[in-house]
Amino acid sequence: MSSSAAAPSYAAVLRTPYACRTFGAALLGRLSYGMVSLSLILAVKEATASYSVAGGVMAVFGLTSVFLAPARAGLVDRYGPRRVLPPMAAAYAVLLTVLALATTWSGASGVLLGVLAGAAGAGAPPLGPVMRRLWSALVPDRGLLQRAYSLDGVAEELLFVTGPLLVGVLVKVAAPWVGLAVSAALVWAGALMLAASPAARGLGYRGKAAGASAAASEDVPPGVTPGRQAGRPGLGQAIAVTAALGTSLGALDLLVIAFADEHHASFVVPWALAALSAGSAVGGLVHGSVRWHATSRFRLSSSALALGLVLAVAGLSPHPQVLVVWVALGGLFVAPAITTAYLIADECAGPGARTRAGAWVNTAFNAGSTGGTAAAGLLVGRMPLAVCFAVAAAPVVLSAATALDLSRRSVPDVTDPLEAARAAGRGSVADG
Repeated sequence: MSSSAAAPSYAAVLRTPYACRTFGAALLGRLSYGMVSLSLILAVKEATASYSVAGGVMAVFGLTSVFLAPARAGLVDRYGPRRVLPPMAAAYAVLLTVLALATTWSGASGVLLGVLAGAAGAGAPPLGPVMRRLWSALVPDRGLLQRAYSLDGVAEELLFVTGPLLVGVLVKVAAPWVGLAVSAALVWAGALMLAASPAARGLGYRGKAAGASAAASEDVPPGVTPGRQAGRPGLGQAIAVTAALGTSLGALDLLVIAFADEHHASFVVPWALAALSAGSAVGGLVHGSVRWHATSRFRLSSSALALGLVLAVAGLSPHPQVLVVWVALGGLFVAPAITTAYLIADECAGPGARTRAGAWVNTAFNAGSTGGTAAAGLLVGRMPLAVCFAVAAAPVVLSAATALDLSRRSVPDVTDPLEAARAAGRGSVADG
């Protein structure tokens, strides 16, 4: 299945020219996304004295941010990060700042706050997809790119742990709206630095002719269409599995709270969520350190399937401490699955659509997470908690099992050109 011999190191990733500068800029901007959700909820709650209004405003922000992400990423693919990120980040930062100031007004209107939040979310710069696109340009070796994506995924996981902690510190010394203002400043600074990086120079899709030329210049194995190396179905399966993964993890957040309430152990909630993040970080680092011989689609399906089975068993935990252990074990498969999904998106997309392809994976996960949380809210209290865990695990198990079956019947990934050429010579047809 794998071999660690001659596997590239994380140090080799960071030694790549411009990698540290570019990655640091992206992380600075992406820290904003780790802070903005909690800051927005706290600021709107203080302004309106209503949790329902705060939840509604956050939902509007999330919807426009998530579902318009592929369109924003498409602009980056077409015009390049240097032309798109600065104005997009400036507009987002200004709207977020206006929203922060609006929450300081006495008797602030929930409708007005919702409109401002929706407008801000619509312009959120796709820093994650852009960074992954830049990794693909900076690190042409696929083995090293796997390491880069794993490092990126683990860092993002840590940002979403660090962000809320920073908000907690801010609200102790300042008003909640300050967190929104800091988020605006971070994303603006990070986006400008990212756009100014030499790695972003020359990236931009300019019409069909440019796309065709770029595709033709790639080293494409015989029998594989340029620009569509892994086939669109492969991207579709990655999106489907990632959406199911988000659904199960979104439900898990609420189910952990319900489990803690049922066992009168509120202390278990932060420990379980921290265990999930810690497990994901460890799993991501280990996954990135191995040179895999299994195809990326097989790895995605098997990681997601393992996660789903662990979550189903976690619902049978007799004690809160046992639940924490199971959640940590499940976390080991989260980052590997998501990282591999991004690798598949990069492999499947043409040279002028890689940012957008990565954004679709990101959108699928976030949309699934939102839907999973909502669905879990309908299930809890209506059926035994162990059954709720099993139902929450079902989407990722079913989607992973389906994708695993399809991956076994398709040609190998084109990350191994010789193997892909041999498959083409046997007359195999890639069904993605």
